[in-house]
Amino acid sequence: MVQEEELRGVVFSYYARKDIQKAILDFSKNRETIPRYIESFGKRPDTLEYAGDLFEHVKKGATSFHVSEELWQDPLQLKTEMSRQEQDELRQGWDLLVDIDSKYLDYSKIAAELIAEALEFHNVKNYAIKFSGSKGMHIIVPWKAFPKEINSIEAKNMFPEWPRAISRYLQEFIKKQLIERVSELTSGKISKYIKGDKEVGDAAKHVVPDIVLVSSRHLFRAPYSLHEKTRLASIVIKKSDLKDFDPKSADPLGIKPENFYPEAKEGEARELLLQALDWEKAQEKPKPKIQGQYKEVKLRHFSSDLYPPCINNILKGMKDGKKRGLFILINFFRSLGMERDAIEKEIETWNKKNSPILRQGYIQSQIDWTFKQKPLLPQNCDKPHYKDIGVCFPDNICSGIKNPVNYPFRKMGRKSRG
Repeated sequence: MVQEEELRGVVFSYYARKDIQKAILDFSKNRETIPRYIESFGKRPDTLEYAGDLFEHVKKGATSFHVSEELWQDPLQLKTEMSRQEQDELRQGWDLLVDIDSKYLDYSKIAAELIAEALEFHNVKNYAIKFSGSKGMHIIVPWKAFPKEINSIEAKNMFPEWPRAISRYLQEFIKKQLIERVSELTSGKISKYIKGDKEVGDAAKHVVPDIVLVSSRHLFRAPYSLHEKTRLASIVIKKSDLKDFDPKSADPLGIKPENFYPEAKEGEARELLLQALDWEKAQEKPKPKIQGQYKEVKLRHFSSDLYPPCINNILKGMKDGKKRGLFILINFFRSLGMERDAIEKEIETWNKKNSPILRQGYIQSQIDWTFKQKPLLPQNCDKPHYKDIGVCFPDNICSGIKNPVNYPFRKMGRKSRG
């Protein structure tokens, strides 16, 4: 904790720097941007248009700046009493902001690394990480990375529901590894800090993504804004530097600003969003009933004769969409209970038919990651995944199922009745 006098001593000179002003100003474009004065926030709505606006707030006592996840046509038109429809009309889009908070910085660093790996697993390559200024981390995926429409629903209007679903999905996706990694630390360098935690699982709860804060008009600390309690700056960090990150490197006297908003590829987070929405929907419903009872879905005999057309079309080999095809195949076979060695052999045979083939290292990394998580169903049949990669050619059985894993059982049922 720093004293107010100590904070005041650095605020004026720090925010007077042109490079710091530019870093905050560039990121705040089209965002609601609110100054904080030690313990209270400035009036809302507000925004920054010029460096002079930022420094005027500083001269009036501002110590940090906080920005919205939502992108607006004109943030100054926002009103507390606005209806959902009015907000949707004004909103241009939203960024995914995963807010990692913990009692211990070491835990936040682990969680940030795992979430970054999870994003990459879902083919999201353009994201950025920054230090919160205290004990947390922020990870951002730009609005450009998301599809603008899913099943005729405008993505810009689905805030906070869709980013919240992604945060929950990512939280579940890393849960097992998070507990394992935190467990390793309990006998290491920070064990003295967690003596009060009776179980590793309790400790791990401190670093999962904070989904509560994913809400309408939610604000988070702007990149390179100072933190009132530590006097440290919210600096950008590379994934490769997370493990050895030292808060001392965020001392405002010696930092050099870097861009926190990467140039994403159009729609690169489509797979992540669709998978998260499928997972979210699955949490609201009980497991599928088979013959009147709830039980695990497991196929005893694997044969292409029992697979749905989409799976067999993928297995013929692909020119485009191979990474999506791999994701579907792994989840399909694993959801039906196929053993890992059998999946690896099936994937190896499939990849030889691809043109060009996928790198073996990439395939192995996807399989390794998947088997560290709970099994996930492949995307439902009504999702665009299968049509997007040109493998959806339904037969008369497909019309009666919701997910490819249901197909073998439906087909076997027909054979037994025949």
